[in-house]
Amino acid sequence: MFTSSARSPIPASGADSLQAAFSAPTLARAAVRALYVEVALEPKPGLVSLRDSGSHTDMDAATFVRSLFALRHYFAHIAQAGARGVEFAALQSLGVAAEARMLAATGGVNTHRGAVFGLGLLCAAAGRVGAQGGVFGAAALRSALQATWGEALAARALATRRAVPVSHGQKAAQAHGLRSALDEAALGFPTVFEVALPALQAALAAGLGERAARVQALFATMAVLDDTNLVHRGGIAGLRWMQAQAQAFVAAGGVQQPDWLVQARALHLAAVQRRLSPGGSADVLASACWLAALEPGHAGARQASPAQAQAPATASLWPLPAPAAHR
Repeated sequence: MFTSSARSPIPASGADSLQAAFSAPTLARAAVRALYVEVALEPKPGLVSLRDSGSHTDMDAATFVRSLFALRHYFAHIAQAGARGVEFAALQSLGVAAEARMLAATGGVNTHRGAVFGLGLLCAAAGRVGAQGGVFGAAALRSALQATWGEALAARALATRRAVPVSHGQKAAQAHGLRSALDEAALGFPTVFEVALPALQAALAAGLGERAARVQALFATMAVLDDTNLVHRGGIAGLRWMQAQAQAFVAAGGVQQPDWLVQARALHLAAVQRRLSPGGSADVLASACWLAALEPGHAGARQASPAQAQAPATASLWPLPAPAAHR
């Protein structure tokens, strides 16, 4: 198993070949802003926001801000590594080191482990596309991710499914046949690219505000994602309950309903009563916001910045075997 000291961040020389739109600082700033947008969003059933701490007793919005500040250089480093087309082990070392900085900043609280893994891989893929002279977009990112690291991700996902489970997420995935965070990555993040991002883009294209569009994307994600955070907190019944609630909300018109805010806040209170928190869906939303913000000319590019605007202990997502994300 890798440790946080396995390898130091890759030097900035790997970013020399990036186009301006793919520069490591640009990708990193967008990642930090996307994480801030996610935590600032309200309502989010059971999740931490600027309004309250949701179902969590050991973290609040300030914890998340400390965490994302600690991660600000990581996303640039992994984009640089991606531009160089490094082996997956090098990305893994960067991810493990970033998780250690996150935990040091939060006093051991897992705020962004899923984002370190998922959004980190997307930054690496963006770096790779830029280095190869490609155009930023969903298809290009998925292709680069799978062509460069898909085999390694698939091997790790398979090994994890066959291994003795060592984390809450891994136990949930194995016990109930759920798709883990590693499975999602090996498949090119289908929930990000085929569910959350299209829902966000469609809502923005329909003229809805950014807040409403992000809530719509979150509920669309909760409706389908195998979120093992929910299984850990409420069993498989907790996951199915949240999925059913989100599906009903979307089917009834989602945020285009006149009382959508009342409905969403009511679900938040119900989730808190059940101690449920869809942290995996929140990570997917952050990735979708990052993608939307970087797509040329897209309405989602208007992102708020930080200046403006009880989590289970788990093993790292990066080492082998790698469990699903929890927060």
